[in-house]
Amino acid sequence: MAKCIQCGRQLPALTFGKKICQWCERHEAAQRGDNDDDASQPVIAAPWIQRESSITLTQVLLGANVMVFIAMVIASGYSLDFNGVVLDHFGANFGPYTLSGQWWRLLTYMFLHGGLMHIAFNMWCLWDLGALCESLYGRWTFGAIYLITGISGGLASVAWNPGVLSVGASGAIFGLAGALIASFYLGEFSVPRVAIQGTLRSLLVFVAFNVLFGSFFSGIDNACHAGGLVSGLIIGALIARAAPEQDRPLRRVGVVLFVLLILGGTGLVVHRWRGSGIHFGSAGDAQRNVGRMISELQKKVQQSPRDPSAHYALAHAYFSNGQIPEAENELKTVLDLQPQNIKTRMELGVTYLGQDQAKQAQEEFTKVLAQDPNHAGAHAGLGVALADQQNHEAAINEYKTALRLEPKASGVYYRMGLSQFQLKQYDDAISSYKKEQEQKGDDADLESSLADAYQARGMAQQAQDARNNAAKLREKGED
Repeated sequence: MAKCIQCGRQLPALTFGKKICQWCERHEAAQRGDNDDDASQPVIAAPWIQRESSITLTQVLLGANVMVFIAMVIASGYSLDFNGVVLDHFGANFGPYTLSGQWWRLLTYMFLHGGLMHIAFNMWCLWDLGALCESLYGRWTFGAIYLITGISGGLASVAWNPGVLSVGASGAIFGLAGALIASFYLGEFSVPRVAIQGTLRSLLVFVAFNVLFGSFFSGIDNACHAGGLVSGLIIGALIARAAPEQDRPLRRVGVVLFVLLILGGTGLVVHRWRGSGIHFGSAGDAQRNVGRMISELQKKVQQSPRDPSAHYALAHAYFSNGQIPEAENELKTVLDLQPQNIKTRMELGVTYLGQDQAKQAQEEFTKVLAQDPNHAGAHAGLGVALADQQNHEAAINEYKTALRLEPKASGVYYRMGLSQFQLKQYDDAISSYKKEQEQKGDDADLESSLADAYQARGMAQQAQDARNNAAKLREKGED
């Protein structure tokens, strides 16, 4: 079947000798002013047209993400990688809290990021896709797509794995990609389709790369990505077909309200599926009433004994209450249900270290490395386990590997210095302590270890200075 020479659309059957489709004819007539408005096909604005505006919503969203990241850096003691406590404090998406009434976490989580590389990659994607999407849809529609698809990604994450902390703008960014893909395929633009093929291919490559990346590397929330992408495809398709014109806002409002209705219904389904039996109240209430939280989670585990997220949440509740053996058993149950769960296996290894069970910890960290040989935390944990068994040479090799993978890993230089001291490698120990000091700053225990290394090296004055510094730091800490 013949195709239009301008836009590439299929021409109707029995159009002998015709080279331009009906839409292109109408479009050309509209540009000449030869036809009335009723005869023109609705046209979505070309996404590459720059509109005059001092500040775009894309810039506002990017600025909000950066400002929240700076606040998290300050709150965490100027660290560029954040632990679960900091992420939870700032509003990470976490099933037991989100599903027990803190629905605002579905909004706040998309402005949080776990570290510098996380936010850098997401903001780069937001800058490109956001500007394109905002130019295509207009400011308020773009904002609605961003928030709706971000919330959809959060719901998908809670539904798939509610026991995992989820943060990042990637769910909303995947939503923008989905909306753009749907509009490029289903919408009508003011130029031939060949002009947007390159952009469309770039979008498809972006989606495919991120999905594959999340499949091969741990810590990537593909459920959130999928939720954002699917919701973006849906809302993009509805706008392209039902409300392409920006000058008819009521149609756009109708589409957005319809999608919000679907989203609300999905939230109720997820809550009924995953949230039954979990009623923590606020995170602060949970911390003050750990016993009640444990009781609720025990009921949840009884109702859904094969739900790994319930066992995982119960393990953390036991940790909060100081019930380490019970927490250990729950982590083991999670691993029975999900043998490939690296995060849980890491926590089990750390739990063994805390109970002076170095051999068991070594086994868990070794299993993690069998799945992910480049897991810096597992190499560091294995190093600690080996050092606890007096195998300091092997421990130092693990520490070095961890630092090669993550040069600014906190505490690793200090641990390596301890092992080097045990092997009487005093110069190396001093060097390691100083590198830890450069990263961590002043610390009483670090100064004491440095003093011991100086003393063993015969550097009496430096040893005394380090001891004095340690004493001052301890006095300051007591104040």
